[in-house]
Amino acid sequence: MQLYEKYRPKTLGAVIGNSKAVKTIARLMQNGIGGRALWISGASGIGKSTLARIIAGSIADEFSIVELDSADSINTATLDNIDRTMQLYAFGKGGRAYLVNESHSLKKSAIRRLLGMLERIPDHVVFIFTTTKEGEQKLFDDNIDASPLLSRCAKIELTNQGLAKPFAEHCRKIATIEKLNGRPIESYIKLAQNCKNNCRQMLMEIESGRML
Repeated sequence: MQLYEKYRPKTLGAVIGNSKAVKTIARLMQNGIGGRALWISGASGIGKSTLARIIAGSIADEFSIVELDSADSINTATLDNIDRTMQLYAFGKGGRAYLVNESHSLKKSAIRRLLGMLERIPDHVVFIFTTTKEGEQKLFDDNIDASPLLSRCAKIELTNQGLAKPFAEHCRKIATIEKLNGRPIESYIKLAQNCKNNCRQMLMEIESGRML
């Protein structure tokens, strides 16, 4: 297992940075996340997928979470299946969660179908879409009117600003645990800056032995 997966936060309290977005998610979860669709956007490696999985885990057990790695794989059959299964309560926590990564790759036909589905999300179901800000803009640049889709989602915007030091401290702790640390904290801050505050990329660099 790669380091970024091994040390992926499992709770909101363990998420580093983006406190405003985390508080918004915590409030939504407290009020009941079911029956909602969320749109999470932000730079790569700052926690979009992590937050999506935490949200999903608050309502559904692992076997009732469907994660689609790329939205361009969504076709009519996929949506037909989701439309059927989302009506049914699951075992365990009872809920179901559908995670759509790389949501900027959604096709027009998928967006049209999703519009109706998101109007009638059962109270035990949550949809979570993730994409970069550049990807979000691509939906409009490609002459796809995504406004109706986004209007049906609670928008959570993440930023990579101010994350160099906290990510550096976090990654240095992991490097120490994994016996891959041989540099002062300043080197980790520089690594964060070089990686544009992409924590996943930082951990991959550390795993390659760069900080020994």
